[in-house]
Amino acid sequence: MSKKRGLSLEEKRTRLLELFFEKKEFFLLKELEKIAPKEKGITSMSVKEVLQTLVDDNLVDTDKIGTSIYFWAYPSKAMHTRQKNLQQLTEQINECEKKLASTTKLLKQANSGREQSDDRAAILQELMQKKKLCKEQEEQLEKYRECDPEVLQNMQKETVMAKEGANRWTDNVFTIKSWCVRKFGLEDKMIDKNFGIPEEFDYVE
Repeated sequence: MSKKRGLSLEEKRTRLLELFFEKKEFFLLKELEKIAPKEKGITSMSVKEVLQTLVDDNLVDTDKIGTSIYFWAYPSKAMHTRQKNLQQLTEQINECEKKLASTTKLLKQANSGREQSDDRAAILQELMQKKKLCKEQEEQLEKYRECDPEVLQNMQKETVMAKEGANRWTDNVFTIKSWCVRKFGLEDKMIDKNFGIPEEFDYVE
């Protein structure tokens, strides 16, 4: 014998909602856990979960009175909720249809003039060749960038500034050496030797 298939969540929801409609009463969770298995075949362990999904979907109302939480539902409320959901879904469908129509129109406009033809294929081929040539020329131009007059002019300015800076430091070294000679009576060669100053040290021409 094949094993009996259990109820799906949607089947349990439908049956539990039917129980509310048939009884037209207020229930505690414990009461539903006792009644639902007998009258609707819903296991008591799953009643709480199924009930919560109905409450979340606004199909079952709930309220706390004192320390007890009661649940109830009426057909008119369920019908109103379903009608509201249906209206929202209908509005969403209409909005999606409008967007689809608008997108289709834009797509049609974008494709206008792009129909496949020998002329279009030839133009696209020529465009690709020109893009390739342009890229090659840019690469070639980059090789000669250092010969650019503006680049050379900037390099000349930087060279002059570097030369002036080097000579300033050379002047500072000579000034300090002169001070040491006067102050301590040291010879130039001794100062050069102790501070690692080469004999050819001089201003940059």
